[in-house]
Amino acid sequence: MSRRVRMRAVAGGALVGAVVLAVSGCGASAGKDKHPEHRSFAVRGHTLTVDSDDSGLEIVGGRGEGRNVAVTRWFDGSVLVGGKPKVSWAFKDDRLVLRMHCSGLVADCSARYRVEVPAGIGVRVVDGNGDVRARGFADPLAVRTGNGGVRITDTTGPLDLSSGNGPVHADVASTRVRARVDNGSVDLRLSRIPDSVDTGSDNGSLTVVLPRAAYHVKATSHNGGVHVSVPQDSASAHRVTAGSANGKVTVRTAN
Repeated sequence: MSRRVRMRAVAGGALVGAVVLAVSGCGASAGKDKHPEHRSFAVRGHTLTVDSDDSGLEIVGGRGEGRNVAVTRWFDGSVLVGGKPKVSWAFKDDRLVLRMHCSGLVADCSARYRVEVPAGIGVRVVDGNGDVRARGFADPLAVRTGNGGVRITDTTGPLDLSSGNGPVHADVASTRVRARVDNGSVDLRLSRIPDSVDTGSDNGSLTVVLPRAAYHVKATSHNGGVHVSVPQDSASAHRVTAGSANGKVTVRTAN
């Protein structure tokens, strides 16, 4: 998924206003880029950090051989008056830094990245503004986005997920999952009995779907209903904590 930046400043005058209206109707989309760029970076340690300011990210685990991370970039952008839009990537100390520069009179830009990570390397993602999708991880995966959704699939490794503003969805077989959202819903669907699930939202509903087993459950909501239908046992080693300040909380077994 791509992210879009638009900045407009009109200094007055019917002509300028007409130009703004005409150009703003053509939205930038990274999907229009028919010639994506490719780079490869060698990871020395056990964890790759992906640091993005304003781009959509797709992180794919279990791809490639050795320690090389393959990165593909799609970009589309235009600025009517101002500096030429550009994107940059840099790699140092196992940290991949992705930046987009897009400002001026009627600036419209969109960037998207796919990062393919070999098995044996954990990933930490920090995205200021953008949706993050990830799949195929057996190693630890941590994702934090300030403004955007998070979606994880086909994963067995431990997860630590958070979004300041956006939903979090995970359909995985991980046994340890943490998911936090300031403003948005959380939907966790686990195909393997977990050891620990810890999820919360300041403003949004929580749904946790689990395989049939007995769980030690703590589910709370200050302003919303709480529905727990899984078998409960306070002595169980399988712990589930789900709390929302404002939203419905559901913990149930898979159908």
